[in-house]
Amino acid sequence: MKIVILLDQLAKLAPKAHPQYRVILPSMQGALDRFEISSKPLRTCHFMAQILHETSGFTVQTENLDLPAERIALLWPYRFQPKGRLNPADFVGNEKKLANSVYGGRMGNSGPDDGYIYRGRGLLQWRGKDRYAEVTTILRRYYPNVPDFVVNHDALLGHEWCIKAAAATWFDLGCNAIADTDSIRAVTSQLTGGDAGMAEREAWLKKTKAIWT
Repeated sequence: MKIVILLDQLAKLAPKAHPQYRVILPSMQGALDRFEISSKPLRTCHFMAQILHETSGFTVQTENLDLPAERIALLWPYRFQPKGRLNPADFVGNEKKLANSVYGGRMGNSGPDDGYIYRGRGLLQWRGKDRYAEVTTILRRYYPNVPDFVVNHDALLGHEWCIKAAAATWFDLGCNAIADTDSIRAVTSQLTGGDAGMAEREAWLKKTKAIWT
C-alpha cells in the first residue's frame, strides 16, 4: 500500500518547521516513491522518524554548535573536562573552533577548517568530508547532474537535493528492509553507526506511526 504524505500531516508533526524545509516538503512524495520508502507504512514511519529527529522537527538545517559548556562536555566527554583535557568553556560561543576541534582530523577532514565546513547538514545531518563525498556518489547513481557536495556543500540544503539525498542514502544503505523489521535501533545503527538519541527517535516513531499505520 502506497503511503501518501500530506502537508497537513507534516504540519502536525513539525509545526515549527524552518521556512526552507516548508519549501522542500511538497516535493517529498516523489523522492519517497522513487526510493520505495512510501511503498510500506513501516518504511515511511521509520524514515520520517529519523529525519524528524536529526532536524529537531525540521527546525535545524545546519548543525548548531553554539552550545553551553555543560552540553559540550556531555556530547564529547573524552575530549573535554572533567574526563578530557580541554576546557569546554573555551569553546562556548565559537562554533568554528568547536567544530574544528571535535571533527577535525577525522572523517576525511584534513584541512584546518574542514571540521567546521563539513559539520552536520541536511535531513540526515551528514558530517565529515568523506560523508559529503559518499552522498555525492550515491546520488549520482540516480541523478547524473547532482553537484559535488564536497565543493558545494550548501547544496545539501537546497530544495532540489535535500530530500533526494536523504531518500537515496536511506535506500542505498538498505534501510527499507531493516525498517520492515520495525527495529529502530537497527535502522539507527545502519544510518549513523551508533545509537545516540534513541529515546527521542522512539518518540518520533511513535508519532509517525500514529499517522501512517
